[in-house]
Amino acid sequence: MTEKNAQTEANKRWQDKNKEHAKYLQYSTYARSFIRKLATEDDLEELEKLIADRRDKKI
Repeated sequence: MTEKNAQTEANKRWQDKNKEHAKYLQYSTYARSFIRKLATEDDLEELEKLIADRRDKKI
């Protein structure tokens, strides 16, 4: 097994054991990328409101 294949297998095993955390990391990456690269001013305003609501309600 090559080093690259071994690392790929290790990554897969980690993701299988840590499904919820892997999902969290993936979603946070998506959110940051959306905000940095694609979000319009309207999107940013909506996100600010959602964040404020989330903080107030501690959902």
